[in-house]
Amino acid sequence: MKKFVNDPRQFVPEMLKGIALANPDTLRYVPEYNLIMRTDAPRDDKVSVIQGSGSGHEPAHVMIVGKGMLDAACPGDVFAAPPMDYVYETSKLLASPKGVLHIINNYTGDRMAFEMGQEMAEADGVTIGTLLVDDDVAVKDSTYTVGRRGVAGNFFVIKTVGAASEQGADLDELLRIGNRVNSVTRTMGMALTSCTPPAKGSPLFELGDDEMEMGVGIHGEPGRRREKLASANAIVDELLEAVVSDLPFSSGDTVALMINGLGGTPISELYLLYGYAHEQLAKRGIRVGRSYVGEYCTSLDMAGCSITLSRLDDEIVGLLSAPAEIAIRTF
Repeated sequence: MKKFVNDPRQFVPEMLKGIALANPDTLRYVPEYNLIMRTDAPRDDKVSVIQGSGSGHEPAHVMIVGKGMLDAACPGDVFAAPPMDYVYETSKLLASPKGVLHIINNYTGDRMAFEMGQEMAEADGVTIGTLLVDDDVAVKDSTYTVGRRGVAGNFFVIKTVGAASEQGADLDELLRIGNRVNSVTRTMGMALTSCTPPAKGSPLFELGDDEMEMGVGIHGEPGRRREKLASANAIVDELLEAVVSDLPFSSGDTVALMINGLGGTPISELYLLYGYAHEQLAKRGIRVGRSYVGEYCTSLDMAGCSITLSRLDDEIVGLLSAPAEIAIRTF
């Protein structure tokens, strides 16, 4: 597999350096901790919002640091949780009088790193709250998680709490908002191909030319099942049914609909999927109030997609509509 790579061990640091150099007025890079942070952080008048997780899911999370979103991100290596000391040092550097909010995708390694980092930072006097994101309906448990995985729905949590933090909400209010958004957000994904981590140089798993994986994880974890490749509409039907029936969403609901690419799917195909998904929701009496099409939480170069629905109300719409200034302009 051909890649733009030098030393695979330096893949993440070189990427982070590039992000910082491309955004010198708004972002600061601290290489010791794989840390990308806002140049104006921490601020005394707002809670600092931090995310971590592994690299390889860009733009999550290092490319969504900025006003109205994250104040900092400290990822680990590709598909690896950040070391505990990254979380600890980041929490100290971002400490605000109003506190620090950790947003954690529900993976065992991420939870362990953030729990230990939080414990050490709190011993140093930092006030920390924790939000757990677990929107993936594909599995209840996997080898990577205790419970459901946190995937693309993470963006709705980040956007709402980031906006509320910018408006001056305190830590308890951010926890209320984030937990509420997570509770009404559901996602399921599928893969047409595997992905290739730079250090491995070969696909994580093999899919035949006529196969697809339904419910695949963003680290290549097995999904619900492997089956013969189906039409785009049939794929949407299966993903939507899994997502809609889980909450469940019902006639009369207004939702945000996200069609997320996993890294190797052309935007034209994502809009094809969106059009059909929108129509099928309308047939169920579910109105799409906000639309998101693009790459939000990827799996390196995996071809595939995920569908996310988040039930909307006036408070959530107001926070999703608030302005944000980040390195990319897709959210």
